[in-house]
Amino acid sequence: MPKKRVTSGMRPTGSLHLGNLLGALENWVSLQDRYDCYFFIVDWHSLTTPGGCGAVGYENIGELKDNIHEIAIDWISAGLDPEKCSMFIQSLVPEVAELYLILSMVTPLGWLERNPTYREMVKSYAIESPSYGLLGYPTLQSADILLYKGDFVPVGKDQEAHINMTKDLAARFNNLYNRDVFPLTEALLTEVPKVPGIDSVNKKMSKSSGNHISLSLGEEETIKRIKSMFTDPVKIRKDDPGHPDGCVVYAFHKIYNSESLEGIYSECESGKRGCVDCKMQLAAKLNESLRPIREKRKELEKRPEIIADILESGASRARDIARDTLEEVRDAMKLPTRGIFNV
Repeated sequence: MPKKRVTSGMRPTGSLHLGNLLGALENWVSLQDRYDCYFFIVDWHSLTTPGGCGAVGYENIGELKDNIHEIAIDWISAGLDPEKCSMFIQSLVPEVAELYLILSMVTPLGWLERNPTYREMVKSYAIESPSYGLLGYPTLQSADILLYKGDFVPVGKDQEAHINMTKDLAARFNNLYNRDVFPLTEALLTEVPKVPGIDSVNKKMSKSSGNHISLSLGEEETIKRIKSMFTDPVKIRKDDPGHPDGCVVYAFHKIYNSESLEGIYSECESGKRGCVDCKMQLAAKLNESLRPIREKRKELEKRPEIIADILESGASRARDIARDTLEEVRDAMKLPTRGIFNV
């Protein structure tokens, strides 16, 4: 039986951080052994919003090339294997733009206007006059998935609604043209660990907030970031009783030092553990965990041609599928297809 197909993408924000690694990338690495995977860097999506805090937007698109290079290095360093999955840049498969145009003709405006992410992005970026591209972002996202006939998209529960729109749009197209061109894509729900920012257990790690730890950082820089972590404000002296549940450092120990949690908790709560020592123990565990990724990163940084070859090969494989999908779409819609005037 052929493998089911998984599709997913990331914006080219440059080097990834721990939240990206734990929230998506590690899961992708495990999926590539079980599914036919297509992972893409969605550069066109960058054009829908302004930039800032390391993210490329429509006004600083010149930074895109470097950001794409950095994110591709992180993907491969973390374990994505070009022999097991296809990695490519969204815009190097121009067929996605044609499918986006076609799907926009059958996407109800109300679906887009009710999309909560659209309203959140308008608010967070303080956009006074939203573009058509931003409003149509979910349709472009659907085109990214449906062009390769993705059966599943790995997401957390909070993103399931995005995939449901893709499923609804696929069903709408199939019904309109009485042809089962697209699969009814399902969310491949994954347990996404909560990765807090270094400033608060209640804030999500993100580049826009500046509270992240990038995979590209060296060990000493990582130690500095961990030393700056916000801890228990009530614990002034080393022997003061602490409150681990509200401490960012303890939240990271849960991820990178789970075998020692019981001892860490009791020592902190009883005032036997100082914050500095706790941070240094975490730094050692985190640096140990990231060492293989960093070593691979250093190798790839010296050979940029490898990254280019991987992305170009991935785009070539993706285009083969994309062309066939568009032929089916055009045929279903009675639009001209290749060879229409051949005799």
